[in-house]
Amino acid sequence: MEINKQDFSSPDEASRLADCDEVLLNYLMREYATKLKRLAYLYTNDHSESEDIIQEVFVSCYRNLSKFRNESNYETWLTRITINKCKDHLRHWSIRNLIYMPLKHLVKTEDSAEKHYIHSENSKEILKQISLLSHKFKEVLILYYFNDMTMQEISETLGINHNTVKSRLLRGKNALLKNLEGGNHNGTL
Repeated sequence: MEINKQDFSSPDEASRLADCDEVLLNYLMREYATKLKRLAYLYTNDHSESEDIIQEVFVSCYRNLSKFRNESNYETWLTRITINKCKDHLRHWSIRNLIYMPLKHLVKTEDSAEKHYIHSENSKEILKQISLLSHKFKEVLILYYFNDMTMQEISETLGINHNTVKSRLLRGKNALLKNLEGGNHNGTL
């Protein structure tokens, strides 16, 4: 869905432009809100905070639609905004000191209570260890493993070289595994 805003010059057309922005925003929200919320949750590990961040993302998106330069696709642009909002959030709050909740959406309901408990503890430990990684490793791991982005998409989103993404992914994974093994963690990634 491409909208060429330069085609609007009269007041009637400007009104249509505002309508187009709203239509585009609604489309972007339907298309990407769930994925962006998951990304925000992986950064913050808090559902209500991730919802607040996504609201900020779409407010920022709406305010800046006219500035979108089509140098990337909307998903990459929104992902970059989300990451920046998450970084701002982490700078303002001491999230690292919180006890992390398990990734409940990864646990199957038919698992036994024992498996559920073990998975819950493993999830807590993995999230804790991810949160302790340096920011450059954490964001690449989150985008790759939890947001299912390719290395090329991560490169475009973060504005870094493809080889840098590969290097950070490998180093981050190794650091995470080392931390998990050092903590006598029995789970695997």
